Parts: sequence; C-alpha cells; structure tokens
Amino acid sequence: MPEPAPSEDSVLGRCMQLLDAFRPDDDALTLAELHRRTGMPKPTAYRLLNQLVGWRLLAREANGYRLGLRLFELGQLVPRQRGIPDVVSPVLARLHAGTGLTVHLAVLDRTEVVYLHKLQAPDGPPMSSRVGGRMPAHCTAVGKAVLAHAPTEYTHAVLDKGLRRQSPRTIVAPAVFLGQLETARRHGYARDDEESKIGVSCVAAPVFDAGHHVVGAVSVTARTHDIHRASSVRAVRLAAAEASQRLSSNQFTTHGLDRAFA
Repeated sequence: MPEPAPSEDSVLGRCMQLLDAFRPDDDALTLAELHRRTGMPKPTAYRLLNQLVGWRLLAREANGYRLGLRLFELGQLVPRQRGIPDVVSPVLARLHAGTGLTVHLAVLDRTEVVYLHKLQAPDGPPMSSRVGGRMPAHCTAVGKAVLAHAPTEYTHAVLDKGLRRQSPRTIVAPAVFLGQLETARRHGYARDDEESKIGVSCVAAPVFDAGHHVVGAVSVTARTHDIHRASSVRAVRLAAAEASQRLSSNQFTTHGLDRAFA
C-alpha cells in the first residue's frame, strides 16, 4: 500500500516545505525568497531554518541558505538509489549507445517518479528530468509503465491526487488514463506522447526484481519526430528484460514498491 501523504502543518512537514523549495539551479536562497516560495510566515521560517542549519541539513551563507552536506551524506545511504543503477548501468549504457537517445531509469514514490539514472543524448531535447528529480507519474512513460504492473492501490492514489495537466496534451480523464495502463500492461510498454512536454515523446518498459515485483522502468526520450516507434519500443523492451534478468541474477528483491526506498 502507498503510504498516506504526510501533513504539511507539522513541524517536520514545514521543514520539508523549506527543503523542497530549493530547485536544481539554486545556490543560496534568502529568507524572503523562501517565504515567497512556501508562503510560510517569516518568523516561523527563520526559526525552522536555524534548526535545519543546526542539523547541517542547511548551511548559512552571507547571501542566504543553501542545502547542507548532510543531505548528500544521507542520500548516499539509500540502498535502492545505489542498488538498481549499479546492477543495470551496463544495460542502460548499451541502450543509450544503440539508440542514440536519452535514457532514463526511474522508480515510483507514491504518485511521482524519481529518476535514479539519466544518460543524455548530445543532441537530445532539453528536459527538466535529472537524477534525484521528480515528475508526476501519470504524465510520464516510466510512471505508466510501473503503474501498469503495480497493485491497484497505487493507481488509486494517483487518481485521488488528480491528473493535473503538465502540458496541453496531458491525459486528465481518468477513464482514458486507465485505458493507457491497460494497454501498457497488455503490450509490455508505455508511451508519453508529448504529455509532459510538447515536442518530446518517450517510451518505457517495466523492470522487475527477483521476486517478479515491478521496481521501476527504463525509457528512451527524444524529440517526437526523432523517435522511431518500432525500433525504440523493441530496444526499450529488450533493455528492460535484460535489466530484470540482471536484478534476478543478483537476487535483488524489494518485496514490492512499499520498500522502494526502505
């Protein structure tokens, strides 16, 4: 079962709001900017920021606050984040070299996907995806590839949160979205036809562990007119099958998505 969304009104929830306010291209953020991004009262934000600095989760700079080294240290302890890419990285490298397209490896965390590995094509389209970054699962091929084989509770969680529009072509009708998952389950791969960004398309296939639990998905991404459907689908499905075989050979078992980041 996917865990319920935590309360943002708790002390921990407000601390997470401050940490989540940082974006990939940020260096340091001022108190005023953090107040603007979170809507948190400045006195409350200032008090919590001082506590986060004390725990080394943030560092205080002359021009504001930046993410602290302890976050990096903690991130390196996440076994799954290290485990799956270590095992399947040769497969991803071959997929990248064979297709010339951008390759992603992602897992599901509640209603979003988290990217664990990315190989960018030199002439590929600019994308917001990054290692450690998140995207809504419903508008990504990797998200749909995982949801198609996950327990229904995960799909219900996505629907309960709402199919928010990421691009003009995002599927927001629940019945159509469920039809996409059924097609992905039947055919062994999922598609994102400009649903997350106009001009960019993606195909993805699920990856399974030694216990035959879906643990993530592999994808290739390109400009819509550059992605050759048949060859891309074949390459992704073969890569996902090989990745699953490598996880099985290494006895990599998560016992389901509930332990994705345990």
